Amino acid sequence: MHKTLRTRRIALVATAATSSLLLSACGGGSGSGSDVKTFSLTINDDNHIVQQELTALGKGSCAAQNKALPLKIQTLPIGNVDQKVQLLAGQNALPVQFAAGGTPQLTKTLDKAGQVLDLEKTLKDLGVWDDVQPAAVKTVENLYGKFNVMPYQFNIEGIWYNKKLFADHHIAIPATYDQLVAAAAKFKKADVTAFSADGKDGWPLTRLVSGYLYRELGPDALKAVADGEAKLTDPEYVKAAQAIADLGKAGYFGKGVGSIDYDTATQQFLTGKAAMFYMGSWALGDFNDKAKNKIGVDNVGFMPFPAVTGGKGSADQIPANVGLPVAVSAKSYNAEVGDWLSCIAKNYGAGSLKDQGTVSGFKPNGDTGTLPPLTQTVQDTITKTKTSILWFEALFNTKATETSQTNAAPLVTGSLSAKDFMKKVQADLDNG
Repeated sequence: MHKTLRTRRIALVATAATSSLLLSACGGGSGSGSDVKTFSLTINDDNHIVQQELTALGKGSCAAQNKALPLKIQTLPIGNVDQKVQLLAGQNALPVQFAAGGTPQLTKTLDKAGQVLDLEKTLKDLGVWDDVQPAAVKTVENLYGKFNVMPYQFNIEGIWYNKKLFADHHIAIPATYDQLVAAAAKFKKADVTAFSADGKDGWPLTRLVSGYLYRELGPDALKAVADGEAKLTDPEYVKAAQAIADLGKAGYFGKGVGSIDYDTATQQFLTGKAAMFYMGSWALGDFNDKAKNKIGVDNVGFMPFPAVTGGKGSADQIPANVGLPVAVSAKSYNAEVGDWLSCIAKNYGAGSLKDQGTVSGFKPNGDTGTLPPLTQTVQDTITKTKTSILWFEALFNTKATETSQTNAAPLVTGSLSAKDFMKKVQADLDNG
């Protein structure tokens, strides 16, 4: 996963005191569109892709916009971004663009203070709303309650599989969860690890829990928990954790899953030691890297998390995220900023694909170059997706997120029961 996504859970959540400060900082100050002299961006320093593509646009398709309002980028370590944004917001000194909070709460707080631009209204007024992918719109709305961040990155998630291993063992691509479990059993019997997984960081395992939840209970399963309409300790939620615990009990993650990190898990899959790998499309960089991918890119396939028989969800509801997205200051907006946003909406999608080989939440208008087949598969899937869903911890507070991911490996190794796993996470949600 891109480091931005891997480390986003360490970002700070706005405290009650900070929220009060931000909400009080609505009037006056230096934040005025007439004062804006640059198209400024404050972003985490490891997010090279967004920095590079905006710089490329400023020299190319958006050169006129860049001349009128020069792009200026400030970078910070990811752990410092939230704190810096809070400080600048309290001084009414936010840059034109800034990395949104590591959790949705900070951006929601800033929005209540009138400091975040309503991008749906703005892009519609600019006539470029149709240049945003519907799946990206839905993902942002799921996270923030409205469309108010720029989806410079857009990733879908699912199960990547080794085509050759499936063919060699005469296993059909699973369409249901029961078929997925049956396939895993056949691989284990043949001494092939069924699922490669990063148990050390935990989140790849909890994404399997949410995958099952969404297929069983439908796309609003975790929103119901966030809204207090359901609890993770309810039997139907514990059932999802138990399903993934059962995969671990059966040995389908192989040995030592709790000590396997992201890079090792990726290597296991790309060297043919594992048949399947649940991961997001940020992994395309590794898949398309001939030095890393020993099984060959033609042998990598993609399937969504399969349907649960009798469940309310469906396999065309794709888990997605927008990385660490970028918000726009409402107080800094002027005509020149609007020109930049319009140009970005029209050109970023194709530029990101052609220059970076990465998928964004903007439609790829124009020349995208020759895309690797897997990248094209992801782009096609995004284009067809109308309903996107979130990952397990997307709507959790920081403490519950940490508890969830820390206890994911114990869940699948059997040292923590499914009921106790959900109980621990729910306790932090209740006290957050």
